[in-house]
This record gives sequence, structure tokens and C-alpha cells, in this order.
Amino acid sequence: MAGAIASRMSFSSLKRKQPKTFTVRIVTMEAEMEFNCEVKWKGKDLFDLVCRTLGLRETWFFGLQYMIKDTMAWLKMDKKVLDHDVPKEEPVTFHFLAKFYPENAEEELVQEITQHLFFLQVKKQILDEKIYCPPEASVLLASYAVQAKYGDYDPGVHKRGFLAQEELLPKRVINLYQMTPEMWEERITAWYGQHRGRARDEAEMEYLKIAQDLEMYGVNYFAIRNKKGTELLLGVDALGLHIYDPENKLTPKISFPWNEIRNVSYSDKEFTIKPLDKKIDVFKFNSSKLRVNKLILQLCIGNHDLFMRRRKADSLEVQQMKAQAREEKARKQMERQRLAREKQMREEAERTRDELERRLLQLKEEATMANEALMRSEETADLLAEKAQITEEEAKLLAQKAAEAEQEMQRIKATAIRTEEEKRLMEQKVLEAEMLALKMAEESERRAKEADQLKQDLQEARDSERRAKQKLLEITNKSSYTESLSFDFKDTDMKRLSMEIEKEKVEYMEKSKHLQEQLNELKTEIEALKLKERETAMDILHNESNDRGNSKHNTIKKGRRPICI
Repeated sequence: MAGAIASRMSFSSLKRKQPKTFTVRIVTMEAEMEFNCEVKWKGKDLFDLVCRTLGLRETWFFGLQYMIKDTMAWLKMDKKVLDHDVPKEEPVTFHFLAKFYPENAEEELVQEITQHLFFLQVKKQILDEKIYCPPEASVLLASYAVQAKYGDYDPGVHKRGFLAQEELLPKRVINLYQMTPEMWEERITAWYGQHRGRARDEAEMEYLKIAQDLEMYGVNYFAIRNKKGTELLLGVDALGLHIYDPENKLTPKISFPWNEIRNVSYSDKEFTIKPLDKKIDVFKFNSSKLRVNKLILQLCIGNHDLFMRRRKADSLEVQQMKAQAREEKARKQMERQRLAREKQMREEAERTRDELERRLLQLKEEATMANEALMRSEETADLLAEKAQITEEEAKLLAQKAAEAEQEMQRIKATAIRTEEEKRLMEQKVLEAEMLALKMAEESERRAKEADQLKQDLQEARDSERRAKQKLLEITNKSSYTESLSFDFKDTDMKRLSMEIEKEKVEYMEKSKHLQEQLNELKTEIEALKLKERETAMDILHNESNDRGNSKHNTIKKGRRPICI
């Protein structure tokens, strides 16, 4: 009895010691998070906690993924977390990823966080070559990825080599062409510069709008065999079910749109697709594992539900989210426009300031030159005045000497010279005196004229000095004013905003018409650098499909007819 009681007490003690929580690690596309979960939690409890933490409301696109050996699996919402076939070591790791993809990203993805998570996931799939992307489209997508990360292109900031450490192109594309990293950067930057004005969410949405037209976008592939044992691939996506040749994941052999499928079911490893059109044979195939069939059915149900949901009126929750998104988008648009106006005004103010500084410098230089000219004029005037005074004094001195010579001549004439010799000598002296007097008179006249000219030059110098002083005064008056800049910022009303958004839409539509031409131009430009021997099977298939005009979307649009595979 005592032993039984002790045994029960020991068992109760062990039960009490069992942990009531366990650690879970959630890996998103850009972060990791850890949570303490209760042992009794179901998949939905953990999933809701993650969504609340991320602020995500469009939960229907996402799931928690884990791996069972080499097979992908998704956490079931109605099953306990620890009842799944997950590793028991803590922390238990799940990847938070998009499980279902939209048909039209722009119309269906409402929240910015939803768009961002899809952008990161699709970008990684393209770079990891899980989604085939032709080279020219890879360059365009890379330019939008750069816009989303770096904002508007600024040659002063984004200098040569700024993308050297970025992973922007699939390795297959880089290896296919004889091009240096600098050549790729040049082509990416050329397009990047055209995306000016796009915010991060807008650039990411443009990325998704281009990526969603790629043939492998959003497709989950599974290896199957038909009734004849032929190896095929089953593709499940937002549009329906597609059957592929294993060597060609781009163009399906046949497609079953969701609206043309009556029933999808499996029994053990055999899977059955029943079309609505009874003229079309039921398609049966086998997968390698029962677990794969369960996953295929899970993806079929989820994609079909979303397919039907898109074709109905939005639920109240979605309507509210879209209304909030529109308001938020309008608010951000107004804020961007306000910032753009402020930036424009700031740039204009800086240009005005630079112009004023340049003009002020020019005026200072003119003032310096005028001041130097004034100083030179003053020096010239002083020299001319001094020279005129000297010349005038010299002229007076010569006139005095001429007068003295004249007096001497008169004195000599008055003196009686008795002898011929004295007379001859006297005549000679008289002649010399007359010539000297004449020369003195001429020199005096020349000096007088020179003095008059110097006086005239002095007057001109003083006039020049007066003009220089006047110009210096004018320059001083010009440079003394100050200019004040004031800006009145007013928010644009909603009507004007709507008109501007509509205008942007029209401009974008016009611009998008040239997108394919630009892609073709880039393709032609780099074609000469292609190394044909490095083309992969996917490259060859893509080129052949383009030449024939085949694609997954064209296959879906083709009329239904019985096809045996």
C-alpha cells in the first residue's frame, strides 16, 4: 500500500515537472524571431501570434513551412504544433513564407508589409533561379530593386561601383555574357535613373508586376507519373493545374484552369483531376509519396478558394483594409508631394543663393578693379599735374631768357663798333643772338602747347577719376541689399491629388508602351556579348517559346479539347 502511494506520488511529481512551453524560431525573409509557445497550442495559435507581431492582416497568402526529410510541408492550423512531424530539438524552426500567390499583385496585395514580404521572396527565388527570368528582364528587375533600397538616383552619391557588393542578377545571367561587373552596373543604373520619384513600396510593386508575368512565378512543381508510367511535372498555381514535360518547366503541355475543374481527389498515391467538360478525359497520375499527395491537395484547395474569392465581392475586412490603404497611400502621396515641393524650393533657394554669391563676388571683383583704376587715375593725375607745372615753369624760364637775349641784342646794336672786325664780329653775334632768340621762342611755344595738352590730359584724368568714384558708389549700393526668401507651404486638396494621380497613371501607361521596346533594345545590345556555349536548357526553351509565341498564359487561353498525355 505504502509502495503504491509512493509510486503515484513519484508519477505526479514527474507530470508536474514536464515543461508546459517550448521555444519556436520563426524565420522570415528579413529577420528571425523566437517565441515561447504552450504545449497545447495549435498551428493557428502560433501563426496568429506571428502575424500580429509582423502587423500582417492579409494572412491568407502565408503559412509556416518546415521540412520533413527532403519534402516541404506546411503547418496545419487545426493541429497541435508538436503533433506535426517536426524536429523535437528546441528551438523548433519554421519559415514564414508566402504559400499562395495573387493573380494580380497590384489589385490583391493591400498592405505594404504584404507587398514587401512578397517582393523579398520573389526576388530571392529569381536570384536563386527557382524562377526563370530572361537576362533583359533581370536587368530591369534589378533596377527596381536598387530603387527600393537606395531611393532616387543621385550621381553625386551613387558613384561608380556603388553596386559592387549587391546581388542583383542571377548567376546564370552573369555567366551567359562576356560582360564585366562595371558593364552590368552601367546598364542597371541607366534604368535605375528613370525610376526617380518612386517610393520603396511603389518600386517593389513594379518589381512584382513584372515578375508575375514570368512563366515559373508562383508555381509549385511536383514529380508525377501518368497511367502509362511517363514521367511528368505537375504545376499548381493561382490559375490552375498544369502538366509539364520534366525538361520544360516554362510551357505546360496542358492546363486545367480552376473554373474548368469539377473535382480534385486522391486515393493513396493516385491523384485524379476531373474536368467540368465531360468530353475531356479524367486525368490521373501517381506521386512518389502519400505526403506529396496531401500537400498537392492542400495547395489545390487553398488556390481554388482564393480563385473563387477573387471573383466575388470583397469581404468587409478586405474593404476596410483597401479603404485604409487608399487613405494611407493618399497621405503618403501628399507627404511626398510636400517633400518634393520643399526640396524643389530648397534647391531653387540654393540656386538663388549661389547666384547671389556669384553676383556678389563679381561685384566685389568689379569694385576692386574700379578702385585700382581710381588709384591709377589719381596717380596719373598727380604726375600730369606735376609735369604740367614743370613744363610751365620751363616755358616761363625760356621766355625770360628770350627777353634777356633780346635786350642783349638791343644793347649790342646800340653800341658803336668802330672797326670792321668788331662790326663783323658784332654782326655774327647779332645773328647768333637772333637765331638763339628764334629757337628760344619756338621752344617756348612748344612748351606752352605741351603745357596746354598736359592740362587737357589732367582734366580728362580728373573726369575719369570722377567716373570711377561714381561706379564704385553704384557697386557699393548694389552689393548692400539683402534678399529674403519666404515660402508658403500649403497642402494640396484631394481633388488636385486625384488629378495628379490620374495624370501619373496616364504617364505611366504611355511609358509602359515603350517598356518592351527597351527590353528588346537591351537584348539586342548585349546579344553580341552572349556566349552561346553557356546557354542553359531553360534559356534555349525560353527563346524557342518566344519564337513560337508559346507561354503558360497562352496555354490556359487555348480552347479545351481531349488530350492524351
